Amino acid sequence: MGDDSEWMKLPIDQKCEHKVWKARLNGYEEALKLFQRIEDEKSPEWGKYLGLIKKFVTESNAVAQLKGLEAALAFVENAHVAGKTTGEVVSGVVTKVFNQPKARAKELGTDICLMYIEIEKAEVVQEELLKGLENKNPKIVVACFEALRKALSEFGSKIVTLKPVVKALPKQFESREKAVRDEAKLLAVEIYRWIRDALRAPLQNINSVQLKELEEEWVKLPTSPPKQTRFLRSQQDLKAKFEQQQAQGDQSDGEDEVETVAAVDPYELLEAVEVLSKLPKDFYEKIEAKKWQERKEALEAVEALTKNPKLENGDYGDLVRALKKVVGKDANVMLVTLAAKCLAGLAAGLRKKFGTYAGQVVPTILEKFKEKKPQVVQALQEAMDAIFHTTTLQNLSEDILAVMDNKNPSIKQHASLFLARSFRHCTQATLPKSVLKPLCAALIKQVNDSAPEVRDAAFEALGTAMKVVGEKAVNPFLTDLDKLKLDKIKECADKVELPGGKKPAGGGEGAKKPAAKAAAPAEAPSKSSGPPSRSQTSAASKSSAGPAKKGKPASAAGGKAKKTSDNKEVVESELSVEVCEDLAGGVLPASCLQQLDSANWKERLASMEEFQKAVETMDKSVMPCQALVRMLAKKPGWKETNFQVMQMKLRIVALIAQRGQFSKTSAFVVLDGLVDKVGDVKCGGNAKEGLTAIGEACSLPWTAEQVVSLAFSQKNPKNQAETLSWLANAMKEFGFAGINVKAFINNVKTALAATNPAVRTSAITLLGVMYLYMGAPLRMFFEDEKPALLSQIDAEFEKMQGQSPPAPIRCVRKAAAEDAGDEGEEQDEDGGGGGQDIMDLLPRTDIGDKITSELVSKIEDKNWKIRKEGLDETAAIISEAKFITSNIGELPLALKARLNDSNKILVQQTLSILQQLATAMGPGLKQHVKALGIPVITVLGDSKPNVRAAAMATLQAWVEQTGMKEWLEGEDFSEELKRENPFLRQELLGWLAEKLPTLRTVPGDLMLCVPHLYNCLEDRNGDVRKKAQDALPTFMMHLGYDKMNKATGKLKPASKDQVVGMLEKARAVMPAKPAAPAKAGGGKGSGESRAASATRSQPAADELDSKPEAKKVRGGGAAKKPPSSPEEPAPPPPSKDKDSNASKKPPGKGKAAAGSQQGAASKKPAAKNLKDDEDKSGPIFILVPNAKEQRIKEEKQLKILKWNFITPRDEYVEQLKTQMSTCFAKWLQDELFHFDFQRHVKAIGVMIERLETESDATISCLDLILKWFTLRFFDTNTTVLMKVLEYLKLLFAMLNRENYHLTEYEASSFVPYIILKVGESKDVVRKDVRAILAMLCKVYPASKVFPFLMDGTKSKNSKQRAECLEELGCLIEGYGMNVCQPTPAKSLKEIAVHIGDRDTSVRNAALNTVVAVYNVCGDQVYKLIGNLSEKDMSMLEERIKRSAKKTPAAPAKQSAAEKSQREHPTNPNATFLRKPAQEDPNKLNQARQNAHHSESSHPSIPKEFQLDLDMIEMDQSRVCELPDLVQHKLDELLEPIMIPEPKMRAVSPHFDDLHNSTASTINFVISQVASGDINTSIQALAQIDEVLRQEDKAEVMSGHIDQFLIATFMQLRLIYSTHMADDRLDKKDIIKLYSCIIGNMLSLFSMESLAREASMGVLKDLMHGLVTLMLDSRVEDIEDGQQLIRSVNLLVIRVLGKSDQTNMISALLVLLQDSLVTTAGPPMFVDLVMKCIWRMIRYLPETINSINLDRILLDVHNFMKVFPKEKLKQLKSDVPHRTLKTLLHTLCKLTGAKILDHLSMIENRNESELEAHLRRVVKQSGNLSGHKSDRGNEKEDRMSKAKVSDILSEIFKKIGSKENTKEGLTELYEYKQKYSDADVEPYLKNTSQFFQSYVERGLRMIESEREGKARIQTSAVIPQHGVDSGLSSTNEELKPAVYYERLKILRQRQGLENNARQGVVGGEDEPQHRSPISSLLSSKPSVASSTDMLHSKLSQLKESRELYQQEHNAHSHSPTHGHTRSASPAANLDDLKKRLERIKSNRQ
Repeated sequence: MGDDSEWMKLPIDQKCEHKVWKARLNGYEEALKLFQRIEDEKSPEWGKYLGLIKKFVTESNAVAQLKGLEAALAFVENAHVAGKTTGEVVSGVVTKVFNQPKARAKELGTDICLMYIEIEKAEVVQEELLKGLENKNPKIVVACFEALRKALSEFGSKIVTLKPVVKALPKQFESREKAVRDEAKLLAVEIYRWIRDALRAPLQNINSVQLKELEEEWVKLPTSPPKQTRFLRSQQDLKAKFEQQQAQGDQSDGEDEVETVAAVDPYELLEAVEVLSKLPKDFYEKIEAKKWQERKEALEAVEALTKNPKLENGDYGDLVRALKKVVGKDANVMLVTLAAKCLAGLAAGLRKKFGTYAGQVVPTILEKFKEKKPQVVQALQEAMDAIFHTTTLQNLSEDILAVMDNKNPSIKQHASLFLARSFRHCTQATLPKSVLKPLCAALIKQVNDSAPEVRDAAFEALGTAMKVVGEKAVNPFLTDLDKLKLDKIKECADKVELPGGKKPAGGGEGAKKPAAKAAAPAEAPSKSSGPPSRSQTSAASKSSAGPAKKGKPASAAGGKAKKTSDNKEVVESELSVEVCEDLAGGVLPASCLQQLDSANWKERLASMEEFQKAVETMDKSVMPCQALVRMLAKKPGWKETNFQVMQMKLRIVALIAQRGQFSKTSAFVVLDGLVDKVGDVKCGGNAKEGLTAIGEACSLPWTAEQVVSLAFSQKNPKNQAETLSWLANAMKEFGFAGINVKAFINNVKTALAATNPAVRTSAITLLGVMYLYMGAPLRMFFEDEKPALLSQIDAEFEKMQGQSPPAPIRCVRKAAAEDAGDEGEEQDEDGGGGGQDIMDLLPRTDIGDKITSELVSKIEDKNWKIRKEGLDETAAIISEAKFITSNIGELPLALKARLNDSNKILVQQTLSILQQLATAMGPGLKQHVKALGIPVITVLGDSKPNVRAAAMATLQAWVEQTGMKEWLEGEDFSEELKRENPFLRQELLGWLAEKLPTLRTVPGDLMLCVPHLYNCLEDRNGDVRKKAQDALPTFMMHLGYDKMNKATGKLKPASKDQVVGMLEKARAVMPAKPAAPAKAGGGKGSGESRAASATRSQPAADELDSKPEAKKVRGGGAAKKPPSSPEEPAPPPPSKDKDSNASKKPPGKGKAAAGSQQGAASKKPAAKNLKDDEDKSGPIFILVPNAKEQRIKEEKQLKILKWNFITPRDEYVEQLKTQMSTCFAKWLQDELFHFDFQRHVKAIGVMIERLETESDATISCLDLILKWFTLRFFDTNTTVLMKVLEYLKLLFAMLNRENYHLTEYEASSFVPYIILKVGESKDVVRKDVRAILAMLCKVYPASKVFPFLMDGTKSKNSKQRAECLEELGCLIEGYGMNVCQPTPAKSLKEIAVHIGDRDTSVRNAALNTVVAVYNVCGDQVYKLIGNLSEKDMSMLEERIKRSAKKTPAAPAKQSAAEKSQREHPTNPNATFLRKPAQEDPNKLNQARQNAHHSESSHPSIPKEFQLDLDMIEMDQSRVCELPDLVQHKLDELLEPIMIPEPKMRAVSPHFDDLHNSTASTINFVISQVASGDINTSIQALAQIDEVLRQEDKAEVMSGHIDQFLIATFMQLRLIYSTHMADDRLDKKDIIKLYSCIIGNMLSLFSMESLAREASMGVLKDLMHGLVTLMLDSRVEDIEDGQQLIRSVNLLVIRVLGKSDQTNMISALLVLLQDSLVTTAGPPMFVDLVMKCIWRMIRYLPETINSINLDRILLDVHNFMKVFPKEKLKQLKSDVPHRTLKTLLHTLCKLTGAKILDHLSMIENRNESELEAHLRRVVKQSGNLSGHKSDRGNEKEDRMSKAKVSDILSEIFKKIGSKENTKEGLTELYEYKQKYSDADVEPYLKNTSQFFQSYVERGLRMIESEREGKARIQTSAVIPQHGVDSGLSSTNEELKPAVYYERLKILRQRQGLENNARQGVVGGEDEPQHRSPISSLLSSKPSVASSTDMLHSKLSQLKESRELYQQEHNAHSHSPTHGHTRSASPAANLDDLKKRLERIKSNRQ
């Protein structure tokens, strides 16, 4: 029991895992209760059990297992997270539960499986159950079958995927276990319930007895389809519906049934068979054999293979070609039949995959229908039907139409019958009007054919079409048919039975009745009623409803027509003259009719007047229009000679047309007469009015066609000219919709060739108007015209350029009454007569005959040259034809083979031919997409970028013509994506991501790509993954999240989680589907609707799918968005709008309604315009609190697209618009996104005006403003770009003033794009961009700008690379090596690569940048840049040498770079600096000085911060005093002290909003520490101190210590050199700043862990700063100054004690060396440094074990190299010598002889004095006689001489080897320098003359190099020879007296007297200590700084020069002296010294 009590206390989850089964049983029971008790499905409690559920089901104890299963079931049912456990739990159930003897266990196991299915995990469960079927244990197999059966029975075949189940069934029927066979049988019966006969094919091979049993069972099943009885969690709505039905007595829902039955395609359940490899090897020879028996054998073999119901995909091109050849050319009909069967089998087995070959075989099969033999015809029919299912009717329509005019009636008959059969399988959607229209036109011709079988076939086809799409859709095409024929068609329609019991369109009988009624009274018009073009025009017209039979009055017909709901156009049969007279007599006065043909013109005139009155008063419904116009045409008719009578006649025609129901029949009567009078001077106007009225009555397209053809059938040029000018005007009034350009284009060409100039002019004017509507394609019709004429046409087009077509003011009267939705639909489907229809109008050549078999064999030849010839010929044929039909013979297959050509040049040539084809063929290209388009995609996988680019260009060209639908249909596209080629995948996905968002609908086959898309998301290639992620939202936009989520079910669990996560992210950024184009009309008046349809540019309407840009630019239309078209008023009116006056125009005659509506339509925008003008006075930006933070957050969470692109895609622009809408004024946003660039310029102008007044709001929208500007960088308009740059300069200046710092988010979405513009070709742009980049560094850390510039250096644009490199150089020069991110080494390596660039400017820029680095960190640059090629290295060395010569002295006040620029302005390569064009050279110190010295520079100084000595010497204008020199008081330095409490400021409140991460926050604060503004710096220090004082928080500073210390000593220098000398500053502020700095340092150095992070270089600079501060006498004179110096003293002691001891000792040694070399600065400086070293020596006994002796000894060695013993002794004081000896002695004493093992870092130990010294000390440490060093030295020398021969042999070996020759020469040179008496002759005499001269030359080169460097160093370092020896070797030139002499002259010139105290500090000798060398780091450090991040030497030099100049100021300035500019006398004196120094070194 004790044991029990132990586990009883455990928590539930631990009990469930306990080793005691009772404990587990108890655990399961409690878990079950718990699971039933937890109400929240997302409770964290569930998570505890995730890993345990598998153990619940795999429990080994049978009793416990039952409870475990119950608990597991409860878990799965209730826990939200249960889905994660599906795989492992179901697997456990299958293996450990289904084999249990207890029925209850199996039952629970099955329930668990079903519950998992209910929670949407059907795929995983099914997979595990199917695995279970493979188990050897029959019990498990049986149980799995049961579970599957139960799942199918309850959830249905939609949830349970049947394909894998059916695949597994046949095997189980062969099992030895009866139980298994029985279960398989039961499952087969259950499956049959759901999919019926689809199951037969997969099970046909099982045992015949079993099959028979199954058949018996299947027969017993009820015929009603089964229903799903259990539902998924996501199907709760279905569940509710099901329960409701159950309650209502189970009424079945017919629609659901149909859906369920059709759910499974038997084809899907079949396994594909691979047949290509099984073809007989000699098939292709046999099929060409002469004996028909052999050919038959070959075909029989293929037939056997194609009987397989499902074939594996592959390249069937050759096989199809062979079969096609047999069908087309074989004389043996039996073989033709066989081949046709093979084709049918292939098409049936391949389904959609056969679509590629359909276009090749269909024309051949159709031609073969000329065969009469029934078996051939039947085989061909079967083949055609099978092929139809593999493609679409649209793709086949061209081939069918081609044979419809064939002379052979049999071919026509079978083509029509094929159409009839095909129509049955179509729906309204798959048989759009665009396809139906041409087919119906062809069939109508056949209805009138002489052969009865052709007529019958046509009737059947038309009847089927009517049944499928409804009468309403077909009737418009049947207007020319008489009643008998119409009835016949309807009779056929009634007989048609659609497969699968589909309901015909039009909603059944109810819908059919009115349509039938309407058509009933129609009568066949006589054939003479119109010209031959009649059939085309009527096909385009709407539904028919004709007048009554002849005997009845016309009024009846009119009334009837009015009542008919679908009355669209009046159709009249032609009436005889007698009937007309009767009808006219009924409505006109008798006198009127009698006088019509009177000989007296006055009577005729009177008659006309009566006629007019009668017409004006007549009711529209009773007006017999045809009769009236025939009366007018009665003799003399249109030959009327009196113009008054004629005018009246013409006016009456117009009246009748306007008022009556005017038909085309009536129009035919009068048109001839009207056209004849158009050119008449007196009657022309009336004639035109008449034509316009007829246009309104009968539609302009029809009228125009008739009028133009009539005009050009006459010879009167005046009529022709006037007709064309009428038409031009009419087009503007009516709009262009429906105009059949093709119909009159030839007449226009005739007019252009006319001799009469008026006709030519009219024609050109008409073309101008047409150009408004059609755009560029119109020109294609006239490319063959003469150049002179073409230039006139172009000039007319030029005039129209940029204009938009005017809104129509007239419209077809019938259209006003018609159903607007229907019109919209027509527009949508037929493209509104726009874009591609224009392409259809072009005259096309059939090049099929030119594609001969010889040409094809050439293209397929083995010799690439012949292949190339073939391709050249093809290209020539296409370019010659210009526009071609879609018939290109066998060319597709030949070109397809060339896309895989091994010769890439031919591949590219083929691609260019395909592009040519696209342009030439136009929309006809669609049928070649599968055969030729898809293979282009394969080429995207090519490894060569240029080939891929060509393939992508070809793809784009094709898609422009074909749209996307054809590409995405079928499996071909997904098969391409399946290929595991990273290039192909990333190109294809990128392309899809661009295209899919522009589509409104996509074929369902896009779903097939999804699994491959998921694969790409996990591809090894990063680019593929990225492209797949970009494409994901665009797929989801069409397929929906649910579908795509469901598709993840088939992925592995790990992959699935990842993909689901990505889907969630994609869901957040899913673009919206593009809106459908605005449908014309809507519910608005006809005036508006016409305006909309006409204003919409024609191409935009049709090419919506393929060209979304069109929408943006010209689309939309008046109804959609008024401001979008330029001719309408938009917020700032660009010009005086034409149409804004529309409202003031009187409405057109008889069209009051439309006119007034039009007026209203155009008034609206005008009103809006006024409102917007008022709004402009308000703020342009709206300050929304936290909006920016929200945007940042959304981008981080990937809810919106990250602003990262190569070129901006539409979705980025849309996203930006959406974001801007909340915080930009509406009118401003409209301007910013207007397509007219002038609007952009205006908008930016307004933003510039408001920049200051709305600065806060500008900052709140800054991210959006910058993003908008990045979009403008991609525009090509320079005006906008210059305006953009102007604004940006002002913006960054404002941000700097406001002390705003860009966030990472803002910078990353702007900086990369401005860097693109740095490579702009125009200088003026580059200059501005550089200025902006300079300003950028003031609002964003330079170290973060650096990586962006590094990326810019990778650009292909050489200008950009060069400019970026120059910018990098400036950053390094201005900010030191600290800016190089991530590390200097990595950055420098990348920069150095560009030294080998092809472009000179890039090479120079790279060299200059590296030289800038060299100026900063000396020879260390060679380590940083890594390995360079010899050529590059020599260029670099040459450049460094040159720059060294050009910058001899490191001046005290100006950088070497600036100086060299002054001295050598013509040499751009001297040293690196920002270009003079730059407005603001961004140097760190200068930026700080700017902040405090804002007075303008003195006119005598040519550039800021540059001195010109000559100018100063000549300048008489400046008067100033020479300040006093000050002496230091150093006595109380080391007294104990009190630390002043630093005073702090509150933390900046907006700080954390700006910077989200701790690191970036710290970086930002540290950057503030070095600020030139005292308050900013104090505030930053206060923040850091707050962190340092809290031990738990102080750790965050780790990793930032060096950075912080650098900022601190920079600030110390700044105070020392600038603030202390600035009398305007309150000294209390300075003391306060000093206190903060010292307080911070004390806090920092009290924490050893942080203190130890400080590197050697940083410590050295810090100590320099602190010692300089201790010696600053100016501080002592200030109140609290003494206290401050004591604090510094305490700080120094703490720094010495707490820092890393190795770093500290090294730093002090280097500092001592530097201070001894320079001898500048306070005399006590060296003493204090040595005191520090002594203190470090005192620490040594405790720290000896922790220090790195090797490094310290290396530093000592370097020190002794600069200061050998002799030189040390020459110094005035022996203290340095003693200090060094004491250090070495202490080290020896502490470590003994071991110290000699620590010399590993010294390269030439033999040459080192140190080793000798150490040996001596170690040897003599026993007897304390270590002072006889001279003897030891001699001994050491003797010893080293003994080694001479060894050393020299080694050196000459190195010189002789290729690798080390340079190193050897250097060693030899150094050796000769050291041992000048050494004799190398013996080593040279045995070598060749060449080797000897090589050695001499090498030594000379090294000598000249060293001298070059030495010259620099003599001014900067005075190396190795000691100050005194240097002085003594020259004459008096260097003595201070010389300086003072010149100083006196300067003073006299300045008007000063020489009465200042000159010798206070030390008389004339004193200045010796202030030699012109800076006191800090002025010689190259002998050791590289310990960290790469140590800031650059150049900035140290620069700052130390400042410091030195200020030291002089400190000694020499009086407090009242105001000028602290660089022109101060002290600086002049300093520069003077520098000049003299340089002269001296040059003379040497």
